[in-house]
Amino acid sequence: MSKFSFLKLSPPKILVFGFAAIILIGSLLLMLPISNTTGHSLKFIDAVFTATSATCVTGLVVRDTGTFFTTFGQTVIMFLIQIGGLGFMTMATLFALVLRRKISLRDRLILQEAMNQNSMEGIVRLIRRVLIYSLVIEGTAAVLLSIRWAFDMPLGRAIYFGIFHAVSLFNNAGFDLFGEYRSLTGYVSDPLVNIVMMVLIIMGGIGFIVMADLVEYKKTRRLSLHSKVVLFMTAVLILVGALVIFVFEFTNQRTLGPLNFGGKVLASFFQSVTPRTAGANTVDIAGLRQASQFFMVILMFIGASPGSTGGGIKTTTFTIMIAAVISMLRGREDIVMFRYRLAQERIFKALTITLLALLLVISVSMVLSTTEDHNFLMILFETTSAFATVGLSMGLTPELSFIGKILISLTMFSGRLGILTLAYAIGRKQGKPLYKYPEGKMIIG
Repeated sequence: MSKFSFLKLSPPKILVFGFAAIILIGSLLLMLPISNTTGHSLKFIDAVFTATSATCVTGLVVRDTGTFFTTFGQTVIMFLIQIGGLGFMTMATLFALVLRRKISLRDRLILQEAMNQNSMEGIVRLIRRVLIYSLVIEGTAAVLLSIRWAFDMPLGRAIYFGIFHAVSLFNNAGFDLFGEYRSLTGYVSDPLVNIVMMVLIIMGGIGFIVMADLVEYKKTRRLSLHSKVVLFMTAVLILVGALVIFVFEFTNQRTLGPLNFGGKVLASFFQSVTPRTAGANTVDIAGLRQASQFFMVILMFIGASPGSTGGGIKTTTFTIMIAAVISMLRGREDIVMFRYRLAQERIFKALTITLLALLLVISVSMVLSTTEDHNFLMILFETTSAFATVGLSMGLTPELSFIGKILISLTMFSGRLGILTLAYAIGRKQGKPLYKYPEGKMIIG
């Protein structure tokens, strides 16, 4: 950890440079002839795109992971996913703890920023829990998936597939090894694969703070406001999403139509869970009706929860925005959730994140609409998927132009770091003003 201590940079800037360095190293490794099946060096732009997608735990690919990359290349991608999902500072802390090195104050500040915490209190203890929870959840899922896939492929390959997909789905990355951009469509009606994958996605998406709260619930008999909001909104989004997809796609012969009733329900729930920034799919996303595709854009934009491996504006931000609207319609000044009043600072932060995210998605979509020869919904879908680090695709990514690949890579990078963290890194965070201006009045609405 000492190598971070001498850097005279703010925590947001260190996070930006740290993730950029990991992407560069990953790109160089993926460019090696040993990383792909052709035996030739991969183009730099494709290597950067793949490394960015893996490090930012997105899952958008310009080269098919299962057929183009060798075992070495796939292993590089898997390690990039793990580092990107947990955060490079979390991994650095792991090495520091193993080597019994002291975690400095500056390191704790960076960890606080990386984990999106309000204070440094208990940050190292949280990192320990993050590492333990990740190991246990990924290990359990890998065993279950390996047993299931041992019926379909040789045992060694099944174990390898189990480990890779456990890491990929828990970190909400969406990379798969089945080839031909099929994702999990071959297991659309398989209960074990679907349930294990959905549990991985949800556990990775609710965040480690909520996990810690749930583990300690037997002792404390209480959940924090943050955990209550995350669990409530996660459940609502999954149930509503499954219902909407079930209704819109029930008769669609390209998606749910050929399945029996149980298969339709299972596929509806999976397609509702995966926009939480996971990126895997069990039905053809391009085959969905436009209403379903646009609804998935909304789900992707909301994304996962703070302190998780997922992206998006986050469930808590969306909840605050909805609560603000309800409070305004009821004529109330305060926003109250679960008998707790929210500070104005939280509301302003939620509004800022939402507007900046909208601005980014709209701007990138507008530029791509001039550089890519595809319909706007496909472009909007891909851009939102990149920003929310989801990885779902309607088929645009492999056909992106050079400029398109750069724009989507930057969008993934912005989405993984967080729009505010990136803004603080670029600009300068101002302190509290010494005086206030007189209050003015405007007519609104």
